[in-house]
Amino acid sequence: MIILQANDVSRRFNGVTFFEHFSLQIQDRSRIGLVGRNGAGKSTLLKILIGQELPDEGVVSSKKGLKLAYLAQNSGMDSTLSVYDEMLASFHKVRQIEQQMRQMETAIAATTDYESTAYQTLLNEYDQIQHDFEALNGYGYEATIRGVLHGFGFDETFYAQKISDLSGGQRTRLAIAKQLLEKPDLLVLDEPTNHLDMQTLAWLEKYLQNYQGALLIVSHDRYFLDRVVNEIYEVHGGILDHYQGNYSRYMEQKIAKITAEQKAFDRQQSEIAKLEDFVNRNIVRASTTKRAQSRRKQLEKMEVLAAPKNESGVAHITFTAAQSSGNEVLKVEDLSLGYQMDQPLAQNVNLSVKKQHAVALVGPNGVGKSTMIKTLLGSLPPLAGSFKLGANVTVGYYDQEQATLDSHKTVLSSVWDLHPKMAEKDVRSILGSFMFTGEDVDKKVTALSGGEKARLLLTVLSMNEDNFLILDEPTNHLDIDSREVLETALNEYNGTIFFVSHDRYFINEVATEVVELSAQGTQFFDGDYDYYLEKIEQRNEKNGTDNQQATQSSLDDEVLDYQTNREQQKELRKKERAVTKAESAMEAIMQEIEPLERALNDPVNGSDLGKLTELTQQIESLQQKLAQVEDEWTQASLELETFQA
Repeated sequence: MIILQANDVSRRFNGVTFFEHFSLQIQDRSRIGLVGRNGAGKSTLLKILIGQELPDEGVVSSKKGLKLAYLAQNSGMDSTLSVYDEMLASFHKVRQIEQQMRQMETAIAATTDYESTAYQTLLNEYDQIQHDFEALNGYGYEATIRGVLHGFGFDETFYAQKISDLSGGQRTRLAIAKQLLEKPDLLVLDEPTNHLDMQTLAWLEKYLQNYQGALLIVSHDRYFLDRVVNEIYEVHGGILDHYQGNYSRYMEQKIAKITAEQKAFDRQQSEIAKLEDFVNRNIVRASTTKRAQSRRKQLEKMEVLAAPKNESGVAHITFTAAQSSGNEVLKVEDLSLGYQMDQPLAQNVNLSVKKQHAVALVGPNGVGKSTMIKTLLGSLPPLAGSFKLGANVTVGYYDQEQATLDSHKTVLSSVWDLHPKMAEKDVRSILGSFMFTGEDVDKKVTALSGGEKARLLLTVLSMNEDNFLILDEPTNHLDIDSREVLETALNEYNGTIFFVSHDRYFINEVATEVVELSAQGTQFFDGDYDYYLEKIEQRNEKNGTDNQQATQSSLDDEVLDYQTNREQQKELRKKERAVTKAESAMEAIMQEIEPLERALNDPVNGSDLGKLTELTQQIESLQQKLAQVEDEWTQASLELETFQA
């Protein structure tokens, strides 16, 4: 059942078309991811869909009585209530019914005339209200509140705290928690994974997988999208494309679509060139004029394909180490991290980073990951233990807080001041590759967006040519395309990387090793994030008991999901390959048929009966073969569709 749809929606600003002819459908159990570059129009489209803004053209309609909830990006909860009281407010109706039940129970207990009509009426009313109470989870709503708060990292110590006294990140997490508790028919979330650590993300993914309503989510977290959504709408260049499947499946389809469009365009352009050449060479010759005129008519009737768009707007990032370091880049021994000697955030921290390795540091929020980076950079003294950088190591640092940028400088001076001997045109050229062009270079740093500051920091990092990059949440503020470019640049980098990130997809793409940081110390895992999850499961099985912290239990669920889904993914890839193989076979046969049909229709062969018979037989044979392959493709597609259902 469709609960909301947009038909031919358009949006314009100051007479300039931002996007047009956008159409979208949301079913009652949809799991939709909305993706696209920063500035493509995702948030604008969301606001139109929820009725916050009106489209310039087109219509948005929804089912009568649709209960919709929308959480804007980085919007925290603003309330004077305590954490628990604010969550209780989501169950106002249930609590009213509960109060009525208590009043009825008191009246029933006070009754002495059990045969009276009034008493029987009271019992019937109590039965009905008790049924309604149970249907609204009346006996379990407080357990639900505690479960959701627990999932977002709020234990009993937070319940009585005023929301106004909490941090911005905590208020954002509470805003998501309340939306989940209210269980709308359609939950619209704009970047919900900001401010969430890995354990909380794993819990949220599990919760949303079982959510009874529809979901529409804007997110740059590709791992999150892979696990939660089964449809993707992509906004790009004023166009809205629709794909079935999660993020990884969408990327496969998108690449196949772009490749097919390019092939079709190239094939048609080649055909047009041949037809035009034939016309130009033969139009003036009496013996071939008619054939040339026929080709010209063929050209005039042809529906010319538009060239596939080569979209701009992605930074061209490269990292190169100017000199090589020693084999051992960093050695950490028995380090204690924190700000007070008697209250370390983490201790017994041991770590070895080798040349040209990429080490990811993971762990729950508050355990000291950023504190460790500050300690390694010398901004904070260690409470105990020691660390040592290797021979010829030069450090480049990416600061997630972007505090290393001077807010009073311009974009140009931020880079040129660090490399004063470079020619201005060379500095501008490098800035241009990071998407700072024209007047952009004269902007003050304080006027830049988070994404622009991120690109400026990456520019500085790229130009310094250090051989050891320490990165603190480098994908924050970057859209998906920029994250993929950054991943490619880091994978091609000839130096060493040590980084902190909550982006699990990014860790999978970049990390060669994972180090888990806890209050008790560190544990080393020789692989990417998925490998880390496998080893966590094995560790828990070996221990024989789940003695992890409460938030760790969510990660354990993710491990189990990963293992059970792995075989399913293997079977899915097998079925997808069968579909792809059949599609390739059909394309090959059609390419064989195409020149034969052109030859069959060529006037040159019009009087050659033998040639025409031979061509017809060849075409019929290929068409029979094509029909057989089409049957195979239909069967494979049905099997794939059934498996994905």
